[in-house]
Amino acid sequence: MRALLITSFDAAPQLSALQDRLPGQGEVRVRIMACGLNFADLLMMQGRYQDMPSLPFTPGLELSGVIEAIGPETGSLPVGTRVALFSGQGGLAETGCFPAERCFAIPDSMSFETAAAFPIAYGTSHLALTRRANLAAGETLVVTGAAGGVGLTAVEIGKALGARVIAVARGADKLAVAQAAGADHVIDSDRADLKAELRALGGADVVYETVGGDQFTATLGAMRPEGRILAIGFAGGTVPQIAANHLLVKNVSVIGFYWGGYLKFQPAALTESLSTLVDWFEAGRLKPHVSHVLPLDRVMEGLALLRDRKSTGKVVVRCNQEP
Repeated sequence: MRALLITSFDAAPQLSALQDRLPGQGEVRVRIMACGLNFADLLMMQGRYQDMPSLPFTPGLELSGVIEAIGPETGSLPVGTRVALFSGQGGLAETGCFPAERCFAIPDSMSFETAAAFPIAYGTSHLALTRRANLAAGETLVVTGAAGGVGLTAVEIGKALGARVIAVARGADKLAVAQAAGADHVIDSDRADLKAELRALGGADVVYETVGGDQFTATLGAMRPEGRILAIGFAGGTVPQIAANHLLVKNVSVIGFYWGGYLKFQPAALTESLSTLVDWFEAGRLKPHVSHVLPLDRVMEGLALLRDRKSTGKVVVRCNQEP
């Protein structure tokens, strides 16, 4: 089978022919149909991610496919089940062995491409907004990087939870995507004085902050009393330094959030959240946006789209064709 292999952080990734292996205890082997790309893949390939596998490894944090073998003494969904899962690594390959407990069945109405784009982006936004920020109906949610993979799902989920949503993104095309996902107001981050614009709109109760740098600072200056800022990521490249005195004036909270960390200390929270999200999808409340689907041999093009911020929603790699 073919897989994208990282053997060194100084060498270019290569599509390599690797030997299939049998699943061990607690594992299933999945014929991988699609893999969703994430900014974390780029960091991992540079050796800069907070949860690094050892070399050599195959990137790809989330995938969809079909269970084709079950390891010994393993409770699992049956062979032939269409599944999605957070793999952590190994998704950019034609097959792979993964923990059975991470797999969840996907409905027939969900394509493999949609399923591969689903766990991290929707899981991050749902758990961050509900469990960590306690977003309430009627509150104002500001989403930065609102046309990106996780940002766009935060717009959707914020609306589903009854919030008023302000989307911040770069350029008219990306703002149109955020507006189509349900944003009540949109702000062009390239043109606007973000802090002034947000204050003119009444300020923020919750900020879903994916960019860092100046955008984090601007949203902090537009918080309402008892506002909460979710630190989701730093796609702009600059990790903000927070002056604590700015927090106490308005009783503002800054909340860290790392979705994958829940696998280690509260996996049931992820399972319950994903179950809710699949139900919402089947009810038509969520409409995942995939801007690009590319074959496995063009995976580097897909990663470049993320790096250069030229995609909207998710970029997905097709690893196998359906029979």
